[in-house]
Amino acid sequence: MAQIQESGGQGNGKKRAKKQSTQVDMTPLVDLAFLLLTFFVLTSTFSKPKVLRMIFPEKLEKDNPNVKPPEVKNGLTILLTENDQIYYYNGALNKETEMIRTDYTKKGLRSILVERNAPLIDKLKKLQIELGKANENDTATKNRVEREAKEAQIASKLVVLVKHSKDATYENVIDVVDEFLITQVAKYFVVDEGLDPMEEELIKNLENE
Repeated sequence: MAQIQESGGQGNGKKRAKKQSTQVDMTPLVDLAFLLLTFFVLTSTFSKPKVLRMIFPEKLEKDNPNVKPPEVKNGLTILLTENDQIYYYNGALNKETEMIRTDYTKKGLRSILVERNAPLIDKLKKLQIELGKANENDTATKNRVEREAKEAQIASKLVVLVKHSKDATYENVIDVVDEFLITQVAKYFVVDEGLDPMEEELIKNLENE
């Protein structure tokens, strides 16, 4: 609380004007500052940690001849090798598989993923537009759009496998997964068992052409 002190006196028979000095008690303001700090801490939203989603398939029993890796008939397999080289092929691996070289640019890997994932991208764009037109308080529409988006991701036919040689870098894997997030690829798996001998042979043949 503010306190006012009055001082004044008489000298030589003359009246002097009373001087007033003001002192402000800061104690209530300190309490108010702590109350405001507590309010903002409790009402603010803490930032969520940014985590890169990595999906690893279950390891197969190599010693068991009855266990075979699943065939990716409609999928896309991306191979990462030394010197930031990247290759890919479509469908299952066999002697007639066409190995193709690409790069990490927008006209390279990203354009391939956009083309292959076009149905899901178009569906998610339509849902995003519909969500933008909905009222902020329309929770029913929001829930429906989120449900349809998840259903579209589950129904997506594009499956991408990422395989890397021992000379590939961690940065290469992160760059590829970033492209998956940009192009909204819903189903991708990082295989940590290295390249198949047939894949290495196809890459070698491509380099010798």
